[in-house]
Amino acid sequence: MPNLKAQYFNLKNLTVVFALLLFFGCASIQTPQGGPKDTKPPKVLSMLPKNLTKNFNAKKVVIEFDEYFNINDEFKEFSISPDQEKLPILKKRQKRLEITLQDSLEKNTTYTLNFGKSIADVNENNVVKNLSYVFSTGPEIDSLSLSGRVSSALTGETEKDVVVFILPLERDTLFGKKRPSIYTLTDSSGNYKLNNLRKGSYKIYALKETGSDKIYQQSSDEIGFIKDPIVIDKNIDNINLQVFKELAPEFRVVDRKLNNDGSILLTFNQQLKNPKLTVMDPPAVDVGKRVYFNKTNDTAKVWVNDLSFDSLKLAIQDQGKVLQTVGFTRGKKDTYTRDLTITDNLSANKLNPYQTITLNFPFPITAADASKVTLLEDSVKRTNFELVKDSVDFLKYYVKFPWRQKRTYDLKLGAGTFTAIFNAKNKEVNKTFKMETTDSYGTLTLNVEVPDTSKSYIVQFINEKKTPIKSSVITKNSPIIFANYPAGKYFIRVIYDENKNGIWDTGNVKLGLQPEKIWYTTKEMSLRANWEREEQLAIPLTPPLVQENPNFNKKEPTPSDNTTPGLREAPKSLRKN
Repeated sequence: MPNLKAQYFNLKNLTVVFALLLFFGCASIQTPQGGPKDTKPPKVLSMLPKNLTKNFNAKKVVIEFDEYFNINDEFKEFSISPDQEKLPILKKRQKRLEITLQDSLEKNTTYTLNFGKSIADVNENNVVKNLSYVFSTGPEIDSLSLSGRVSSALTGETEKDVVVFILPLERDTLFGKKRPSIYTLTDSSGNYKLNNLRKGSYKIYALKETGSDKIYQQSSDEIGFIKDPIVIDKNIDNINLQVFKELAPEFRVVDRKLNNDGSILLTFNQQLKNPKLTVMDPPAVDVGKRVYFNKTNDTAKVWVNDLSFDSLKLAIQDQGKVLQTVGFTRGKKDTYTRDLTITDNLSANKLNPYQTITLNFPFPITAADASKVTLLEDSVKRTNFELVKDSVDFLKYYVKFPWRQKRTYDLKLGAGTFTAIFNAKNKEVNKTFKMETTDSYGTLTLNVEVPDTSKSYIVQFINEKKTPIKSSVITKNSPIIFANYPAGKYFIRVIYDENKNGIWDTGNVKLGLQPEKIWYTTKEMSLRANWEREEQLAIPLTPPLVQENPNFNKKEPTPSDNTTPGLREAPKSLRKN
C-alpha cells in the first residue's frame, strides 16, 4: 500500500522549491546602487565611411559609440559646412548614430559635419565636445588649421566652452543673424583649434553665450573679435581673442517694480552719466521724493511720500534728455511692510582703526534721537559721541567718537533711535566690539613708471577677489601710496585709459572697437602686519593678449593638445573710486 504521508511531504517540498524558483525568476534585476558618478562622455568606436574619407560618394554616415546616447538640440548644435539647403537627418539606432545626407554634394569639396554639444550619454548627460566628421568629394581634403586662446578682457582669465567661429569674408554680413557652420569650443584652458579649413579670407569671432543658438545676442552675450580679416593660406597659431560685454546701444528699462515696502526699483541697461527721475503724474507726488542711484547709475530706487495714487508715471532723464517714461499702478487696498534694519561696517566685532562706525539703512532717515543711544567704554558710560548724517547719502549715518585701541565698547541703539520715511522706526540694536590695533595693518609704496606720458593709466590695488581697494589715475612716473590696509594678499592691475575718462571702457563690434586693455601684474603685493613695503612697477607699452594670471587661489588647468581624432557695460568693479 502506498505511503500516503511520504507522498504528501514530497509533493509539499516540490511545491516549495517550485515557488522559490518562480519568485527568483520573476524578481527584477536591480542596477547596483552607489559608486562613483559617471563623468565620461560616450566614446567613438568607429566611423563608416572612415573619418577623413576622400572621393566620398556615400549617402549615409554611421558613427558607433561605446554606450547609449541622446541627441540634444539637434537644430541648434548640428551644422554642415559648406551649408546645404536640406540638412542631413540624424537618427540613433541603439549605440549607433546614423546621418543621412539629403542634399547633393559639390565636386572636389571638403565637408565638415559639426555636432557641437548635441551628443551626450543617457544617464549623466556627459557631452561629447567638438565631435566632427570630415570627408571630401575629391582626391584632396582641406587641411589648414587656425588655433589660439580665448580669455576675458576684464579678468584676463581663460574662458572655457566659448564658441569660436569664422565666417568667409563675403558672408560676414550674416554675423548676428545666422548661426555659423564653422565653429569649435574652447577647452578648459581656453584653447581652441579649427581644423580642415580651406584657403580664403575670414572674419573670426568668440562668443560666450547664455543660450545655445550660437547667434550673438547683444543684451546677454559676451563677444570677442579681430577687426581685420584673417587670410588662411597656411596653418596659423596664436590667434588670441578677448571676450567682453558690450554696452547697450539704446536705453531701456530692463526691470521695474513697486516693492512690498512701497519703494520703486528701476534697473537700466546702460550706465547713465547725469541721471534724474521726475514723477510726471500725479505731479504732487514728485514733491519730497527721494532718489538713490548706485555707483554706476544703472539702478535707481525711489521713495515717495504719498502712496495713495492709483497710477504713477515716472520720467527717466539723462543729461537733460528724457529717455523713457514708465508707469506703475497700485490697488487701493494695497499695504506695505517696512522693517528698519541697521547694518554696520564692523568686521568680526572689530572696528578698523582708520574708520568710524558707519550705519546703513534700507530707507531714507528723517530723524535721529541721540538720547536713545548708550555707549560704554570698558563698562564706563560715555556721552561725548555724535550721530552724524552723511552729507550726500541719506541712507547712511556715522557714530563719531575718539575710539581707542585695547578698549571694549558696548553700543546700544534703542528702539526708535532712527525714524525713516512713513514713520518707520528701528528695533533695539546692541553691539559689542573692539577697535583693531594699527599693528594689524601695512602700507605699500608703489613707484610707477609709465611707458608714454601722453596717455593715462588707472593703477588699481585689488584683493584676491579682484575687487578694487583703491584706484589712482596717473600720466607720468609717480609714487602711489596704498596706506593702512589689513595684512593680506593683494595685486596690482593697470587699465590703459585710452580716452582718459577715469573708467574702463568696453568694446563695440559694430564700430570695430576693442575694449581698453588691462594688465595684471603677476607679482603678489602682500602686506604684512605693521610693515611698510616699497616696490617698483614698470607698466609695459602694451600688455600681452594672453597673460599669466597671478595666483588668485586658482590652479591653472593643463592645456589641451587638441589631438582627439574626429573632434571642440562698463563692469561695476572697474569704475574709478
